[in-house]
Parts: sequence; structure tokens; C-alpha cells
Amino acid sequence: MSAFIYLASQSPRRAQLLEQMGVAHRLLLPNAEGDLAEDAEAIEAVRAGEAPAAYVRRVTDGKLDAAVARLARRRLPQAPILCADTTVALGRRILGKPGDADEARAMLRSLCGTTHRVLTAVALQHGARRVAALSTSQVRFDALSDAQIDGYIASGEPFGKAGGYGIQGRAAAFIPRIAGSYSGIMGLPVHETAALLRSIGFLR
Repeated sequence: MSAFIYLASQSPRRAQLLEQMGVAHRLLLPNAEGDLAEDAEAIEAVRAGEAPAAYVRRVTDGKLDAAVARLARRRLPQAPILCADTTVALGRRILGKPGDADEARAMLRSLCGTTHRVLTAVALQHGARRVAALSTSQVRFDALSDAQIDGYIASGEPFGKAGGYGIQGRAAAFIPRIAGSYSGIMGLPVHETAALLRSIGFLR
């Protein structure tokens, strides 16, 4: 077994959580010089009638498939590859990453005064073997004023985050209650990830 894993994610939060776990890792990111372009937007596009859990599992599998191919193309040393994806769901409605301030505002308004789900799928490839897990948490959001929403958008935090917020940042002040995995809401459920790493013999 290698002494490290590859993390196929640009999320600094996922890297931080792996460091918290004591898991040595190297980034395996797309579009390096000489690499083939990868269409992440196509992978992340929601299909008609797709349920949030099915969506987040499919996107994670698609990203992991791309990472496995990337590793082979680059002829890098073999090691397990970890991939994850997080989505926010209000009922069956999937809230992705806002493209602009108006979209972020609409998402945040829809979450106000509600309890929504945050789903994070994790998948790990080790040789020909793939193992996966899903973390689902409930998050209660305060009813926010327009001034609070506009101030949060002005901070820049909503962008690049599913549902238009990050629990580890300023949005923590808007969340009175969660049920589930805090690290899963951040983007990498530590308990489930550790179980996957143990299942392939990487962790004891």
C-alpha cells in the first residue's frame, strides 16, 4: 500500500480535512499542461428527474472516472484516488454553485427559514476496486433580511459553494442547528472517509 492517496478535488476544505485525519495526500487535478481538457460542467449538469442522492453519487463517480484516466495518462505512481462531491437539496430541488450574485441571492432566499439537506458522496478507487459512501445531513437556516443576504454575497463566500454558502465561514451565524456530519457539510465526511480508507487497508 502506498504512503499517500491522491485527492481529485480543488477544494481546500477537503485537503484540510484530510490533513486533520493525518492522511498524506497529493492533488490530482485536471487541465495541467499537456493534459486533455475535461468537461466538469457536463458531469455536473443535472439530468431531468434526477434525485439529489442519485445526482451526487453520479457526479462523484464521473469525477473519479476522469481522475483514474488522468492518473494513467500522466503515468504517475499508483496510489488510491479519492473523490467527493457535495450538493444542497431543498426537497428534490438541487442547488448547485451560484454563477453570479443574482443566482446566489435567489438560492439564499429559498433556504431562509427552512431545513434543507446537504449530501456529500465520497468514492475511493484502489486498483480495480471502488468503494463509496454517502453522507446526508440536515441544516436549519435562519430567516435572513435582504441586508444580511446582500452583505453575505458581498463577502464573496457564496461563490464556488453548493447552495451558495459555506458552513465553515460567515454563514455559520445563520445556522442554528444541524443534524448529521459537520465535516460532511463542509465537503468531506471524515467518519465515512476513514471507513473507506480502512476498507482498502490504508488506515488501521
